[in-house]
Amino acid sequence: MAVDAARFDPAPDHWIRNAVRLQLDLEAFDGTQFVPCLRRCQQSGIGFTTMAVLGDTAECRRALYELDKACSAGIPGQDGFYTFDEYVEQRMTPPGYYPRGVVVAVSHGVWAGMAATSLRPDEGCAVSDMTGVLPGYRGRGISVAMKLLAIDFARSNGMRWLWALHHPANAAAIGMNRRLGFADYSPPAR
Repeated sequence: MAVDAARFDPAPDHWIRNAVRLQLDLEAFDGTQFVPCLRRCQQSGIGFTTMAVLGDTAECRRALYELDKACSAGIPGQDGFYTFDEYVEQRMTPPGYYPRGVVVAVSHGVWAGMAATSLRPDEGCAVSDMTGVLPGYRGRGISVAMKLLAIDFARSNGMRWLWALHHPANAAAIGMNRRLGFADYSPPAR
């Protein structure tokens, strides 16, 4: 189950205590070297849209839930997944949720991937809540393309930082974010 580390008091042995915390300086980020990846995806028939464009409806929320659940399967540290009602409450009703911040990759009508980014204006940051691609679509650069669009969303909303939190064994996600320029981050004590 995905967790919000800022609002979660984990057990002493929970993976989040050893999570890899990364941040991207959005003011310094230059994504020009990654734009060809986005273009290749588009040229291969992968389209990118948002929940705002698709319609933040009950039907689309259910489709996003199913996509997130499928993409999350096998992520280290997952202890199950939200029920649909929990998902809506935890992911789609908090103040930081914006339908424009949820990028959906679509291939021939199939929702193939997603990148959900929430905003925390009071902290000057955005949070990469989830970036995932269905197994049959992995290895095509879709995650990087969606992350570029997520970065644009965070920047267009005046955020200074984009934060990501990963299970230490989630090497693929950590590696992708490091290639994009994310660096290790230790949040200040609260």
